[in-house]
Amino acid sequence: MTAAVFLSIVLIHLAAAISPGPSFVVAVRMAASEGFKVATALALGFGLGAVLWAAAAMLGLALVFQLVPALFIGMKLLGAAFLFWIAYNMWKHAKDPLAEAQLGTEPRSLLSAVRFGFLTFATNPKPAVFFGAVFVGLVPMDTPMPWRLAILAAVFANETLWYIFVARVFSTSRARNTYLRLKAVVDRTFGGLMALLGLKIALT
Repeated sequence: MTAAVFLSIVLIHLAAAISPGPSFVVAVRMAASEGFKVATALALGFGLGAVLWAAAAMLGLALVFQLVPALFIGMKLLGAAFLFWIAYNMWKHAKDPLAEAQLGTEPRSLLSAVRFGFLTFATNPKPAVFFGAVFVGLVPMDTPMPWRLAILAAVFANETLWYIFVARVFSTSRARNTYLRLKAVVDRTFGGLMALLGLKIALT
């Protein structure tokens, strides 16, 4: 593990974190309907959920890959295919309208928002596949514990800070309307990035 490898892991995870998916839609809805504070608590729950998946992947799957090297290759290919699938769907649905937020509801408690964010992330198959296939393929099996802890901290920061940013942006009606106007361009840009990352995973 080197600083360059660590940075590449952090950036690839950040690219995956910011790719629109179920968590993004939940964050947008909560920011628009319940405000910035509650959506920030939701972001904290997302960060905790990401750490759960990342830690499980590093602690459990690394040993399995050591015992069955062919499974490691298969998981890498599965991870690449998953990224291609995300890219395809982002291009395919780029012009689809974003689901409308449910306005007029009472804000939930901050603890409830954290719990809801954690459960949303923990039951979402997207991070399960990413951390189980793509993420583990990027983290060397002999990575020392300090580097592993640094990676977990970076994963938490990526997810939490990204969704805090989403909360800030979509808690204002003007910014949300701007995204809706540019949704096709933004989604296709992210889709192209995910396709390139999938190619990188498959070839390395």
